Amino acid sequence: MIVAILGRYRGGRRTIGGMVGHVTSSSAALLDQLPSWVTLVRAANPGPMTLDGTNTWVLRAPGARTSVVVDPGPLEEAHLNAVAGHRPVSLVLATHSHPDHVEGLPRFRALAPEAFEAGPDTVINADRLSITVVPTPGHTADSVCFVVHCAGERVVLTGDTILGRGTTVVAAPDGDLGQYLDSLGTLLAVGPVPVLPGHGPALTDCGAAARFYLDHRLARLEQVRTARQGGAETAEQVVALVYADVDRSLWPAAEMSVRAQLAYLDRESVTRVTPLTSSEGHLRGEQASSGPMIRRQPEGEAQ
Repeated sequence: MIVAILGRYRGGRRTIGGMVGHVTSSSAALLDQLPSWVTLVRAANPGPMTLDGTNTWVLRAPGARTSVVVDPGPLEEAHLNAVAGHRPVSLVLATHSHPDHVEGLPRFRALAPEAFEAGPDTVINADRLSITVVPTPGHTADSVCFVVHCAGERVVLTGDTILGRGTTVVAAPDGDLGQYLDSLGTLLAVGPVPVLPGHGPALTDCGAAARFYLDHRLARLEQVRTARQGGAETAEQVVALVYADVDRSLWPAAEMSVRAQLAYLDRESVTRVTPLTSSEGHLRGEQASSGPMIRRQPEGEAQ
């Protein structure tokens, strides 16, 4: 379970106001160059929710005969043909089941009939690639990330759990904020590994991006808590107060996130502050030097 880092806000080490401005930049430094065995094929479906478009990642180890495709993308013939240009494909993976990532999968199967989909294995070996499947629910219940090892290098494919620019939507009921915070803790433990996201540019450091996302998400949660304490009762009222700096075209997405935040506040609260020992931090992927930790405890019947 992720241990939320809220003490710094209440202790004055970092202000909430400094963390909750509408984020349009990247959460970590941009990756200057992709590894030689990684190819990006970006779908032509740009928009407020997809940024520049959906990223389909093609992985082929040096000297390998086949490729691995991650998130074949939307049902766009030109895009799917471009991905199929990297045949033969041994394996197709998906980070989650949103249509902009997998709508084109049935058509891609027809274009690359030799490809197969992964089973429930947690470690997959595919033509000189070693792929670890990391469950990261939160953005969706079925979200996963893939840590890929190849020729002494590592990358992590994060789907929509960490984006290359801005922050992701956690929309109830399929999205769950508590699970999302836990998943960010899991990615925090991955450390300084390049991020290949589902949208936006590649990043240099998964741990740094996860830390930024945690800080931002927890600070926004504090704003939502304050808005509720101030009398805001509905998601729409909270959005008008908390997301006043965000373009109104994005308010529907903000409202979805607020519903998840309100659900989180309804079932859980921060009840005690305890510094973690270094051994506890190591086991959970947290660093004891990052300040006081607050354990999230269930309230009532919520688990």
